[in-house]
Amino acid sequence: MNGVCQKFLTALICLAASAQVTPDQKPPAAQPATSRATPIKLDQLPIAYVNQGQQNLPIRAFFEPAITDEGIQGARLGLTDNNTTGRFTRQGYALKEVILPASGDAPAAFKQLLAEGYRHILVDLPDELIVILSRLPEARHVLLYDVGNSADRLRGEACAANVLHLLPSRAMRADALAQYLAKKRWQKLFLVTGPTEQDGLYASAIKRAAGRFGLKIIAEKDWPRSFGERRTQESEIPVFTQGVEYDVLIVADEAGSFGDTLAYRTWLPRPVAGTQGLTPVAWHRTHEQWGALQLQNRFRAQAGRWMGEKDYVAWLAVRAIGEAATRSGSVEFDKVKSFMLGDEFTLAAYKGAPLSFRRWDGQLRQPLLLAADRSLVAVAPIAGFLHPRNELDTLGYDQPETPCRMNQ
Repeated sequence: MNGVCQKFLTALICLAASAQVTPDQKPPAAQPATSRATPIKLDQLPIAYVNQGQQNLPIRAFFEPAITDEGIQGARLGLTDNNTTGRFTRQGYALKEVILPASGDAPAAFKQLLAEGYRHILVDLPDELIVILSRLPEARHVLLYDVGNSADRLRGEACAANVLHLLPSRAMRADALAQYLAKKRWQKLFLVTGPTEQDGLYASAIKRAAGRFGLKIIAEKDWPRSFGERRTQESEIPVFTQGVEYDVLIVADEAGSFGDTLAYRTWLPRPVAGTQGLTPVAWHRTHEQWGALQLQNRFRAQAGRWMGEKDYVAWLAVRAIGEAATRSGSVEFDKVKSFMLGDEFTLAAYKGAPLSFRRWDGQLRQPLLLAADRSLVAVAPIAGFLHPRNELDTLGYDQPETPCRMNQ
């Protein structure tokens, strides 16, 4: 061993000996670890969610829990999913929640969000408010994601290029149900319509769907307001449905004020469908195919309850933003919007088919679940109903028949 190495080895031995702790000495305090890694800088994409409470809400049954956070919980889960992916793509997402009372000023809150720089805004608002917001001059370079409204007029004569619709429209729901009834050859329908304007709109969608798929409405009746008490319903419903030969009783009761009382009380033993009974929905707690159980479990772990329709479509809206940002490689509004509305955009959504937006009315095309209370019965489009481009466009207004003129 040469002299240099020998001196170096001696120095190391001395240093080690001097560092030993004797019994009357205390070890030095541990120092916190420090990292020299440079923190990753994320491109931030802010998202807002606006909800306004409604006046005169329908009275829920005593055994049903009141849900006060439907929709926003889905948006929160979508944000978590986006940020999980964003750690790898160096993109970050933030969500601002604006919950207004029934008397709140939605346009003022909306303008405040625009002033703060928000350009992706989820809205759970009445259709007339969505029309007002979409037509504000400040909203021309903003995307509104309608996550709470099924009105066909928002996809038709009142459509707007800056509004995307995540919930299925009434026309889509009615078409999904009509396809299933046509497949079963249950062609004779008895339509019962509730007292509200929304009930009338649902009934109109059913009539349109019946004409499209070869069904026949052989009887129509309005629900009598006098049938208010359960004991009255038990005696009057058989008489109310007597004298008609039909295959299915279709009910239009969006508020749920009477539709659940019809089953097992009709004069003839016939199934009930529509807003109650066999119901066409975007999401249902019994759905578990195509990996849906994983989403159901993640949502329940977060929210402590089942995922509802508004939760699901709010999740879809946030995920659509994240998917477009990831695949376009940018959080810039114009690039995200362009990709989201382009031909390459698709969204995986646990329903067995890729989802995308219709250019002609901003509606998200998607399969619909036909479900009873505790059973998933079918998924529409039903096999055998074909379309030249996309079978999902057999549900709702197709491009040749749309009254929307925003891109024509």
